[in-house]
Amino acid sequence: MNRQRFLLWDIPTRVFHWTLVLCVAAAVVSGQLGGNLIDWHGRIGLAVVGLLAFRLVWGVAGTTYARFRQFFPTPSRLRAYLKGEWQGEGHNPLGALAVFGLLGLLTVQVATGLFSNDDIAFSGPLADLVGRELSNRLTGLHHLAGDALIGLVALHVAAIFFYAHARGRNLLKPMLTGWQQGEGEPARGGGVLALLVALIVAALAVYGASGAWLPEPPPPPPAAETPSW
Repeated sequence: MNRQRFLLWDIPTRVFHWTLVLCVAAAVVSGQLGGNLIDWHGRIGLAVVGLLAFRLVWGVAGTTYARFRQFFPTPSRLRAYLKGEWQGEGHNPLGALAVFGLLGLLTVQVATGLFSNDDIAFSGPLADLVGRELSNRLTGLHHLAGDALIGLVALHVAAIFFYAHARGRNLLKPMLTGWQQGEGEPARGGGVLALLVALIVAALAVYGASGAWLPEPPPPPPAAETPSW
């Protein structure tokens, strides 16, 4: 007998999720290895800026279960979940805390990265807007936020395995297929206009973060001529 199913995660949400997973993994690897990969680390950071901007808009104008108000972890929802009384689809209140924690840490991470430097050859695209001392401080914060992010991602992955093995609930499959087995209201809303607005905002965010709008730095002074005698 075929079980009923309903649409839980829309395509834009799933594309955002898995693209962000790839970007975070690539950012961690390139940041740890450094060297020639540090330029790619910066490009990946700009991609994450666009993804976060997209998710911010989609969290307001997207489909039902992607909207922040749908799963915001209020105290009453958390109490109900801890008592075993919470009922709902999508992110549960504890999962929602992890989601907002990840988004918040990623925001800090990319924001500080835009103004950071590596004391060698790389500077963030907006580093010229702040002094060297502040840039160094933001670089330190960037590293701390990166360590915290790795820890939170590890906790998030552990929670997925816990739900799969202890609760018998596969959280990955709906994020891959979009469909949740069982009875529930299908995701509604979003639409082409909301998607277009989210993409435009994402593109503008990447442009602003890239520093492409900054004036070109002045050319270096000409080298002093060496006397011929």
